[in-house]
Amino acid sequence: MRSRRQAGRRQAGDVRLTILTTLAALTSLAWLAATPAPAQAQSAQAQPGDAARRRPDDTPSVRVGATIYADFSFQESPETFDTDGNRIHPDAFNVARSYVNITGSLSHIVAFRITPDVVRESQLVTPGTSGSVPNDSLVFRLKYAYGQFNLDDWMTKGSYVRLGIQQTPLLDYEENIYRYRFQGTTFTEREGYYNSADAGVSFHYNLPSDFGDLHVGVYDGEGYTRTDPNDQKAVEIRGSVRPFAKQQKALLHGLRLTGFLFGDHYVKSAERTRAVGQVTFESSHLNAGFDAISAHDQASLRTVDTGSSGWSWWATPRKPLENGASLEALLRYDHLRPDTGLDANRTRTIVGFAYWLPHQGAVTSALMVDYDGQTFHNYATAPVAQKRIAVHGLINF
Repeated sequence: MRSRRQAGRRQAGDVRLTILTTLAALTSLAWLAATPAPAQAQSAQAQPGDAARRRPDDTPSVRVGATIYADFSFQESPETFDTDGNRIHPDAFNVARSYVNITGSLSHIVAFRITPDVVRESQLVTPGTSGSVPNDSLVFRLKYAYGQFNLDDWMTKGSYVRLGIQQTPLLDYEENIYRYRFQGTTFTEREGYYNSADAGVSFHYNLPSDFGDLHVGVYDGEGYTRTDPNDQKAVEIRGSVRPFAKQQKALLHGLRLTGFLFGDHYVKSAERTRAVGQVTFESSHLNAGFDAISAHDQASLRTVDTGSSGWSWWATPRKPLENGASLEALLRYDHLRPDTGLDANRTRTIVGFAYWLPHQGAVTSALMVDYDGQTFHNYATAPVAQKRIAVHGLINF
């Protein structure tokens, strides 16, 4: 057991070192590529009123928006039984998520966001853990509440410091590329490897000329639904590089490489680590991505350090329509080994078709029909395959 634990720790250290080294190299290359040549002397004289035109707008503002995830689902497998013992296929209408977004600014430097969230109790249970959900009621809680200090005056545009309950670095980046969280969460989030939001402080920096960005933060580590039970804090860092940023009209402009590291402890010296490598591509007709993760979990020094690994690929081919709408497909396949010391693994297949309604200002809406199935392989007692067909709806403004 000790040799397995030591081997697992060496493997985790090697993975983290490899991704961190790669991330540092990619960031350095992007920085060098993005550094502009010395500026030429300006021949034109400054004109009266230039300073006024450059003065930022410090007028306080408040904006209110909303996000709604609604669905109707039919569970093909496994079948269950009602209270009279009849065999049934469960089906239900549901509001999976409902946000009220309150955002605004006090000046061009200070901004804020407050987002109450409504969600089912069962969605608060971390995957892979047990939890009592007697009624599965809709629960009202706080999802985001943070202050943001914009650093545009001193750094590149889009650089900032955030303090409070906020998006964690990987999700904040990934959900702008993978637009189907209203169908279901991303691979690493769905498997419970990290939280979508947490309380902490973070720093975000944009590389010049759109060559990438860096986001690093210190968080409680337990997510926004729980308090921190000890003195251990999670450090999360994500770096993304766009190698062909200068080729604005080239197909490869939409290619990005990303590394993500998560380091925390359940208790002192009992690790909880995740290392993620990601490749994504964006264009007017296709978004696609590939994720790979290596993780280690040791709930206590009295238990074995367990390693897990997995990967996922997805693609969303798109057909833009003349009225501003679009037809899209979602193709996704996940593969996870919950314990790298065993052969047991599970896979998930998602196939869906969506109609994105014409874009009206800041309003985004979509309707989707999809199949979501999960199968289990090489388990001593294999769970029944899970198969679900659903209609999902999104409204965001």
